[in-house]
Amino acid sequence: MDGDIGDFLRSRRARIQPEEVGLPSHGRRRVPGLRREEVAQLAGVSVDYYIRLEQGRGPSVSDAVLASIARVLRLDDTEHAYLRTVARPRRGKKDRTPAPGVRPGVQVLLDGMDRMPAFVLGPRMDVLAWNTLADALSGFSHMPPAVRNIPRHVFLDPASRDLYPDWTAVAAQAVANLRVTSGRGDEPELNALVGELSVQDEDFRRLWADHEVRECAYGVKRMRHPVAGLLTLPYETLAVPGELDQTIVVYTPEPGSETAERLALLGSWATTGPTGP
Repeated sequence: MDGDIGDFLRSRRARIQPEEVGLPSHGRRRVPGLRREEVAQLAGVSVDYYIRLEQGRGPSVSDAVLASIARVLRLDDTEHAYLRTVARPRRGKKDRTPAPGVRPGVQVLLDGMDRMPAFVLGPRMDVLAWNTLADALSGFSHMPPAVRNIPRHVFLDPASRDLYPDWTAVAAQAVANLRVTSGRGDEPELNALVGELSVQDEDFRRLWADHEVRECAYGVKRMRHPVAGLLTLPYETLAVPGELDQTIVVYTPEPGSETAERLALLGSWATTGPTGP
């Protein structure tokens, strides 16, 4: 994704006003935020060096310089990590290739969490595996493998806007998380996904252009299930040891809560059918 570093740095420059960093604003400006020469001055590098970096044609940049730029642009830890990866993208053949599925032991782990919906995401947020309760909640087994992908579901499935009462926040979160992956080097399948969503959905196109970078490690998501009703679902994510870019997502409702009780009923319904024994 050539140009990611330039688009990212320009978007972050635009967030910061000169007076916030002790610089005079010089009246009306053609573009919002800091100028490139101001970032260079504050970061302690030459203007030419910074311009070449922003244009993606600079020399190998050191951690110290990137840290200085991150400080000036007030990047958080995730944004700083993203800057390091887009400034020094991986070239050529990757050392490892993501596994097409999950290890049998990971599936056993998912199945053992029978009171909590749990599933595994791959690097493009493809759903690779799930347990029975996650399937009852999201219907993964009924989706063709080609569309079993979180961003594709959120933006291209019209039902998602009814499923998520907070759809706008869910959509922004999905894009920000996808951005984290996009900075890790040239990924043809990821590029194809971004291209597909950009062409087919205006909301995705707008959010992708914002260059928000945020890992969705934990949080709360609300879902309006057709059988279980409105569910408030805290979630945690766990890295799968030994696998490239695989994470386990587990919904963790508080025991005894209304959502936990509704999930228990949903699990029973999924196991026995709507009529039960």
